[in-house]
Amino acid sequence: MNKYKLYWVFQIAGWSTYALMQIIVWVLVNPDTNTSNLISISVFEAFTFLSFTHFYRYIIIKEGWLQIPFSKTIPRVLVTLVLLAIPLYPLKIGFSFLVGMYTPNLWNSMPGTTAINVFFLFLWTLIYFLYLYFEQYNRSLKYEAAMKETELAHLKSQLNPHFIFNALNSIRALVDEEPAKSKKAITQLSNILRSSLIGDKKKLTKFENEYNTVRDYLELESTRYEERLKTFFDIHPDSYDYLVPPLMLQTLVENGIKHGISTLKEGGTIKLKTFVENGIMHIQIRNSGQFINGTPSNKSEGFGLKNTRQRLKLIYGDKATLKIFNENDNTVLTIVEIPQIEHYESINN
Repeated sequence: MNKYKLYWVFQIAGWSTYALMQIIVWVLVNPDTNTSNLISISVFEAFTFLSFTHFYRYIIIKEGWLQIPFSKTIPRVLVTLVLLAIPLYPLKIGFSFLVGMYTPNLWNSMPGTTAINVFFLFLWTLIYFLYLYFEQYNRSLKYEAAMKETELAHLKSQLNPHFIFNALNSIRALVDEEPAKSKKAITQLSNILRSSLIGDKKKLTKFENEYNTVRDYLELESTRYEERLKTFFDIHPDSYDYLVPPLMLQTLVENGIKHGISTLKEGGTIKLKTFVENGIMHIQIRNSGQFINGTPSNKSEGFGLKNTRQRLKLIYGDKATLKIFNENDNTVLTIVEIPQIEHYESINN
């Protein structure tokens, strides 16, 4: 059911209920009242309310009251409610005359009845504005989520070619000199790409899957760097219960090799450690080298790190952090802190 049809369903149902309550109350207070005339007047009054509120809705939309500040909307609403309520009672008296229920003392009830009419119109206005504001807020949230989804998809589309390019460069260096190792490397790359393709369907993946991808990647790089690359792992068992962005960990490890170990003649080490504390998973990546930050020639804070920061921000907000700094003269430390969440649903799923 579309929004316009839903509006009419609530309009008819609401004012029909109003008419029914009017009839019940009048019958209970005045049992001798002519029921047919009473029903006619109640239906007429409900129809009048329906017509006036529908016209009022037209004014609200045409004048764009939802787009103006709330402080300016309130006076307009109050004035309009009074202007709408004033003619309601004279119309009711005129209809009473037509059905033979008119008496001169009906005019004595006009002030009190008008005040009651203002109340019912105000109640209708309150419900209508609350619905509109809620709908507008919900639409805003969906738009914001859609923009985040679009940005995430863009970041991931950039990340995968970046990784594949570097991996293929590693394999190319082996093809002529060590064909056997190059075949093994191609198999490892195939495993990584399989994980990547599966990960593209998700915004988050299990840490275990990401860890396995990193193992394959480091083994792939070891075929190129040989003794110049040493790897160490210290993974806390609770880490496997966490979800992380696909290829995030691999990107950070790759960053350590590209900007650290590859620049050192003697090579270096990559150490991956995780632990869980107060519901937060801490990931620590230590690599040989130096992080040079804040200089024009700095390439340490490259595409991979900027991409990872954006992805963490989009998915976790301020609950996740990424830090990179020099732990000492020979070691760069990258720290990622990620909260535990059960799942991450795309609005497009």
